[in-house]
Amino acid sequence: MALEIIAIGEALVEVMRRRVDDPLDKASEFVGPFPSGAPAIFADQAARLGHKVGFIGAVGDDDFGTCQLDRLRSDGLDVALCPRVADRATGVAFVTYFSDGSRRFLYHIAHAAAGQMPELNAAYFQGVKYLHICGSSLSVSERMRNSCYEAVDLTRAAGGKVSFDPNLRPELLGGEEALRSICGPVVAASQVVLPSGAEAELLTGVRGAEAACRALLGRGPKVVALKRGSQGCTIFTRDQQLEAPAFKVEAVDPTGAGDCFDAGFVVGLLEGLPLDQIGRLANACGALGSTRKGPMEGAFRRAEVEGFMEGGEAR
Repeated sequence: MALEIIAIGEALVEVMRRRVDDPLDKASEFVGPFPSGAPAIFADQAARLGHKVGFIGAVGDDDFGTCQLDRLRSDGLDVALCPRVADRATGVAFVTYFSDGSRRFLYHIAHAAAGQMPELNAAYFQGVKYLHICGSSLSVSERMRNSCYEAVDLTRAAGGKVSFDPNLRPELLGGEEALRSICGPVVAASQVVLPSGAEAELLTGVRGAEAACRALLGRGPKVVALKRGSQGCTIFTRDQQLEAPAFKVEAVDPTGAGDCFDAGFVVGLLEGLPLDQIGRLANACGALGSTRKGPMEGAFRRAEVEGFMEGGEAR
């Protein structure tokens, strides 16, 4: 059966401080490893929502690689194009959280297996409906960036569409102008872009989140979903603007919540749901994504998400 959704980019594990306000420059306790990587989290959530999903990336031939692949395989993902790289370690992100809501990350990605990519082939993309790309993947390495561009071309040639979460790292891309240049081809090719307000402004150079989202619509996308955290999301098309309220949850770990939101949104588009229902599904996935420690642990299965939507409290 052909893949409906493909995600491409970095696969890694996350190791986090056990306690809040515990800096990374001191000896202290960690928990993990947890499977992670923005496109991998997206892919896992989309699969758990009931769709045939493939993930393209790379891991090391080590225990951390096994941790990642075991999770993806257990959730039914196709990982034929996520090989083990014999001479590179699996990518790792170390993270600590602070009581003011901020986070601090230390990454080992670019020179790890995560920075390597397998050769792509047109056959893998036949029948695909959506390809998902994250801005973080465009910043890992030139090799990964070129693989993302190639995947866009293969998807469009196969009749599929592209979704893009900017997930921007301007400090890794050489500043705002370089960022726009690197992200521009993906934005122009995308059916849907899923930014925060700050990301929309960075991508367009337009001040104000709503104005920036409307500017994005003039650059190729048909839909822009503005992530507003605890305020839900605002969905923009060329004909309408729709507010979708958030769900109230007790946040435990926000990492990965945006990727779960993305998966809910893309799945809703794939299933042809009305925009208000798409926003509601995406917000539910995003809210649940913050309720478990570990960036991929908040990816819930379809029945659990729908049960939460029926009984969950809208903010």
